[in-house]
Formats: sequence, structure tokens, C-alpha cells
Amino acid sequence: MSLVCVADFKAHAQELLSKSSWDFIEGEADEGITYKDNIAAFKRIRLRPRYLRDVSEVDTRTTIQGQEISAPICIAPTGFHSIAWPDGERSTARAAQEADVCYITSTYASCTLEDIVAAAPRGLRWFQLYVQSDWELNRQLIRRAEALGFKALVITTDAPILGKRRRYIRNQLNLEAKIKLMDLRSPEERNSTQSSPTSLPSASFCWNDLSLLQSITRLPVILKGILTKEDAELAVKHNVQGILVSNHGGRQLDEVPASIDALTEVVAAVKGKVEVYMDGGVRTGNDVLKALALGAKCIFLGRPILWGLAYKGEHGVKEVLNILKTELHTSMALSGCRSVAEISPDLIQFPRL
Repeated sequence: MSLVCVADFKAHAQELLSKSSWDFIEGEADEGITYKDNIAAFKRIRLRPRYLRDVSEVDTRTTIQGQEISAPICIAPTGFHSIAWPDGERSTARAAQEADVCYITSTYASCTLEDIVAAAPRGLRWFQLYVQSDWELNRQLIRRAEALGFKALVITTDAPILGKRRRYIRNQLNLEAKIKLMDLRSPEERNSTQSSPTSLPSASFCWNDLSLLQSITRLPVILKGILTKEDAELAVKHNVQGILVSNHGGRQLDEVPASIDALTEVVAAVKGKVEVYMDGGVRTGNDVLKALALGAKCIFLGRPILWGLAYKGEHGVKEVLNILKTELHTSMALSGCRSVAEISPDLIQFPRL
């Protein structure tokens, strides 16, 4: 039976993975209210299509940070891809390269950055950094990413500590211990006599430290996890180049706004001064269209990529991306939009209170 939508991949992935691996991927915080609302919030929004327009040709291409991508549908940073498929992030990177979209590689990837780049040398890659307490390690990670051709640095802001994930506790999965065992140094540095640094994110990293981070890198800095007007304004004040609106897929603090609901607040706050992206709850082409209409430059996919990976490795990830790209193409044509530039807030109808 062919898989025709993203939800089909979720069902197959759950069948294929062990319960502990599935629970790791789902891993919502506390009661899962934000996790569920990320999806439900999209369904509360209605579209206002315009007709009698020439949509014989529809172009889904756009740019992020000056780089062209085939569609505004990219891959969010998620860790430990080898849980879903033996080749892990190498397969994810190859799929992103073939689809011509951006792949944000996680600090906690199960493959080295060098192996990921070797698997897909022509792919557009950004590097997601969990800022470490050891600033020398931060420097090493950033310099490696720069040397390997990563095009932007994505700083996760919403994980000074790990959220309470009940599935992890029930499965006796200690993610903190797993992370502590990771060696984030380069292959050459691992051969030195230095001990491996602890790899947990810093709980003290704050706005005042951003300038130090920016002094280390020439790459554009994007803040991931911003949900409010106040933090969006601070991000602009601190001269970042982008904001990725995100609630960590509902895995950190529960009962925060759905990403699509927070998007409008953040977009209004930055006043076009920086690019804004979003992740969380995107499952259809209509969802992508709504996010773009509300001001997102592109969306990033988290769990659906892991579902595709679990289903058929690189080919499963490509299928997920292709299905969403085709759905977006259809949604644009049926809404009267010939290009991403023509997608505007006029397409959106919010529910009446």
C-alpha cells in the first residue's frame, strides 16, 4: 500500500520501531498539551482562496539567508537519528541534498559532522548548537562547522534544562546520562589525552553571552525557540540574522502557545528586520501555506523526518519531503498563488471568538 500523506508515515514508523525508540521520538513534555495544540492550532485557521488567476505554472522556490531552496520545507534539528535508521543523519543529509532543501544538523547527531558532510557534500546545511558551559568546546564546534561548509549557526534557546518527558521516565530512559556520554570533539581531538567534556547544554547562557558567541563566528546567527514579542525584540536588538519560532515540538515547557499561534506575535515584533521561520505541527501542504501566509520564510520538519527515516531511510525522508512539496504546490494553485512571494496574510481567516 502506498503512503499518501505524512500521517501514513507516522503509522508505519510506530509499527516498525521498538516502543522505547518510538517513545523517544514522540517524547512530549508533561501532559502533552502543547504537543497536541501544535497540530490542532493549524486546523483552527481557514484559508481565503482567490480564483480566476493564471496558475498554469506554480513555483515553490524561495531563499533563506540568501540561499535558494526548492521549497520552503526544510529539516529541523533532531538528535540521535540512528534510533530510526542505522545510517542515521547520513541518510537524512542525502535526502535533503537531493530534495534541495536545508538540513539543520543537531549538536546531538549520532554521526560526526565530518561523516554527514561526506555523505552529502553539496547539501545546504546549518548547524544547531546547544551552547556548552565549556566555551572552548563551543569554539571548537563552531570552527568545525564553518570549516565543513555549514552556512548558518542555529542557537537553541529553550533548553537550559530538559523538560519532564513522562515516556522517558516510564521507560527508564535517562537522556541526560545519554548526552553526558557523547563526545562532541572532532575525530582528531578525540585522539588527544584530554578527557571528554560534559556535553549538557549550559543553564547559564543568556542574552549577555550572545556577543561572545557572535565574536566567534562569521556565520549568520539564528535563535531557535523564541515565542514572544519581548524576546523577538531582544533578538533584533542583539543583531541576530533570524528567528526560528519553536516550542521544541512540545518537548520542553508544556502549555506554551502552539508555534503557529506564536508566529504572528514574533513576525509583528521584528517588523521585517530579520527572517522568521517556524517548526512544530506541520503535517500538510495547507499547514505550510498557512505558516507562509502568516510571515514565516519557511517551515522546518522534526518528527515527520524521523518517521520517514524509520520507514525507508533516505528514500523515506525524500518521500515525506516530496509529498509535502506536492501538497504545497496544489494548495498554492488552489489559492491563486503562482509563487511564494504571492502568499500573503490576506489568505488567512482566523476563527471568530
